[in-house]
Amino acid sequence: MTAIRQTRATCCYCGVGCGVIIESDGTQVLGVKGDPEHPANYGRLCTKGSTLHLSASPVLQQQARALHPELRLERSDTRTPASWDVTLDFMAKKFANTIREHGPDSIGFYISGQLLTEDYYVFNKLAKGLVGTNNIDTNSRLCMSSAVAGYKQTLGADAPPACYEDIALTEVVFIVGSNTAYAHPILYRRLEMARRANPKLKVIVADPRKTDTAREADLFLPILPGTDVALFNGMLHICLWEDLVDMAYIDAHTEGFAALKQTVRDYTPAYVADICGIREQDLVEAARLFGKSRASLSLYCQGLNQSASGTAKNAALINLHLATAQIGKPGAGPFSLTGQPNAMGGREVGGMANLLSAHRDLANPEHRAEVARLWGIDDVPAKPGKTAVEMFEAVRAGEIKILWIACTNPAQSMPEQKLIREALRKAELVIVQDAYKTTASVDYADILLPATTWSEKEGTVTNSERRITRIKAALDKPGEALHDWEIAIRFARKLEALLDKPRTLFPYETTEEIWNEHRESTRGRDLDITGLSYRILEEKGPQQWPFPEGANSGKKRLYEDGLFPTANGKARFVNTIYQPVAEPVDVRYPFRLTTGRLRDQWHGMSRTGTVAQLFAHQSEPSVVMSALDMERRSIRNGDLVHVTSRRGSQILPAISSDEIRPGQAFIGMHWGEEYVSGRGANGDGSYGVNAVTLPAIDPYSKQPELKHAAVKILKADLPWRFLVFGWVDASRVLELQASLRPFMRRFGYASCTLFGREQMGVLFRAADDYAADPQLLAEIESMFGIAGAEVLRYDDKKRGNARRILVRDGKLAAVALAGDISAEHWLKEYLESGQAVASLGRLLLMPSSQAPQGFKSRGKIVCNCFNISESQIGDALAGMVGDSDVCLASLQDKLKCGTNCGSCLPELKKIILTQRTSMKAAA
Repeated sequence: MTAIRQTRATCCYCGVGCGVIIESDGTQVLGVKGDPEHPANYGRLCTKGSTLHLSASPVLQQQARALHPELRLERSDTRTPASWDVTLDFMAKKFANTIREHGPDSIGFYISGQLLTEDYYVFNKLAKGLVGTNNIDTNSRLCMSSAVAGYKQTLGADAPPACYEDIALTEVVFIVGSNTAYAHPILYRRLEMARRANPKLKVIVADPRKTDTAREADLFLPILPGTDVALFNGMLHICLWEDLVDMAYIDAHTEGFAALKQTVRDYTPAYVADICGIREQDLVEAARLFGKSRASLSLYCQGLNQSASGTAKNAALINLHLATAQIGKPGAGPFSLTGQPNAMGGREVGGMANLLSAHRDLANPEHRAEVARLWGIDDVPAKPGKTAVEMFEAVRAGEIKILWIACTNPAQSMPEQKLIREALRKAELVIVQDAYKTTASVDYADILLPATTWSEKEGTVTNSERRITRIKAALDKPGEALHDWEIAIRFARKLEALLDKPRTLFPYETTEEIWNEHRESTRGRDLDITGLSYRILEEKGPQQWPFPEGANSGKKRLYEDGLFPTANGKARFVNTIYQPVAEPVDVRYPFRLTTGRLRDQWHGMSRTGTVAQLFAHQSEPSVVMSALDMERRSIRNGDLVHVTSRRGSQILPAISSDEIRPGQAFIGMHWGEEYVSGRGANGDGSYGVNAVTLPAIDPYSKQPELKHAAVKILKADLPWRFLVFGWVDASRVLELQASLRPFMRRFGYASCTLFGREQMGVLFRAADDYAADPQLLAEIESMFGIAGAEVLRYDDKKRGNARRILVRDGKLAAVALAGDISAEHWLKEYLESGQAVASLGRLLLMPSSQAPQGFKSRGKIVCNCFNISESQIGDALAGMVGDSDVCLASLQDKLKCGTNCGSCLPELKKIILTQRTSMKAAA
């Protein structure tokens, strides 16, 4: 019997940096559990982290993974397998020739916050030290660059000053621009624990949507999108008026307050309430809670950052902290929550177009000289590099000829997808380095480089609280995949030979050698880690920086002494002035569209999208609207609508929700063309949510305004519907989903997602303005096994309706509905439940949507861990008495929901509150 090995690593999703213990047999991951000794999570995992072992299933990995290098010599060719030497030789020659002919700035690198620190360091050195270009940027530009710029403008360095422990020590938590309950669930568990331990702790949430996080707040400020600067300035105005600022702290530790004070005089409560769309008394209460508190802690994320004024939003919030001295003490501080698992590590090594290693600025000649000396090169180029949006614009314009994409999927995640795809088609050479071959960006790759992924990589990552964790690999590299740093180094050595370099800049054989060079670059800097080593990280566990040589531990929180990493040691107030969103609504585009995370999915879903049960909570793409807006437009739940901006359009089902106020709409950020598409308005295809988002960028951080766009929403006239769903053998489920992608573009609208738990199924949905060719439908049905004598058939050619039922072993195995698909609600649940169908008789083929007698829909899955649905929760609550807390405890005891990862707890509380309110109204 093979012994089970346990390997410590971290979760590869959000920036909380939860420790995990990978259980494996040396060849595959058998399970995963939270690391009880890791200070980020103490053993807790969210619904995504707790299913990591499912995404690492060998059966799924074999279908989704890139396992061999692939090379396309001419654009008209298909990619074919090639050896590493042949592939890298081809790349090196192409790079060398392009550099000689067009200069080093004709090359661009677009990398990722999901790389390990060592990977990041090597790529940064490859671009700036060997190729000689600063055209290296990262998808962290899309999520954290405004936080970086805000910290640097005010505090002097890109360093979150607080720590997770502060959540238990604070008196007021101000959550803004973050649905923490969904985006950072384990951090939210800490907040829940803190509130239980201290009932006096107050939570303020500012958000355009009434999210699960907002529902649980003591004070909810439903601000209009993009009005954050006005909100913070208005709160500071009130703090000034009511003498809640700390003038002694301001005088001793800051500069620039006089100009800001003059500005915020105009931000009166009435003026700000009008701009933000909130009640004046709520604004005043928020300012008083924040200013009077012994310790106030702000938690914020993409709602502040993904904006054309994202830096100003960050700075305005930090202004509020500085003015009230809510910084540099336990329980207080402006705490930016990192979006990706190692966005912090990438910032530390300077892996962005405007940075250098150890938080050095590319624009600073002394900083460039320091890095050049460390690397042993003549100089680091001074010309600013292209940031994310700028880089793709330069590719489209022909300025950048070669684009190397690593560990990210810009054909899903970047704004204005039309621009991105035009750029990818225009480039002379597109290299995609990824663990997965199923992303939309791979379709544009001339070269595919297979890389390792979670459970196979080793190195370090840094989480949101500046804590570095050492990761070890549980599994060997699969197929011919290499570590990201190995690929970059092998290529670099070949390029060095062609460029006649006398010695290599890349002598490393291990990740520790890379990390040691990175460590030396931090000496004397704000993030000094010269006191750390791999050995210390392995023996003492994860450590926070700074951790200079001679120190016994890292620093929990920064600026406790009131000294800041600026020229004079003082923090700087920034004179922040409110600017409206980059694209205001108007008569033609009257809706404010926002985007954000779903609870159980991650980024472009290349990993979570392989786990069927993670679709249970949000099974298909949709646009969320207010019931009032839908009623005014005669849109019913599930009706298809065009969501159209000035850049593109995507058809989606509309769903009503009380979380959205009239005039606004919301789409999950994860839905790319891998899961939703169609012919598009001009027959050129649609590409998910980012077909409509905005590429306008912040002037300081260069972060795009992904969070807001002006759109129009019109009912889609697509009366004919088609739906196929069925169980698929696990060995081909992802291959089937990928093979259906070309078919999606042949309909006006189409989506394709997974479902199931013990079994895996695929659901394909399409709509059009006319009935599709029967041959096309038959081809799709046959891919689900719906063919042959086992299939029950019903056809009504006059009405254009058809039904195909595949029964195996007396149970539903697959269903296809064309025309009238109203029976889907019970047929799919019958299939999922595995009930015998013999008793249904002709009902299976009846043209009506009538469900079997006694059938009751389960509804949405609320608790993914225990597969508990809305209807089960409702039934369990029906006979319960007592207040909400008593009902929650009884519910957990009876159904176990919310007792494992806890991700469903906010929704459980919402359901209980709704049911209690309904019962009182009925009484």
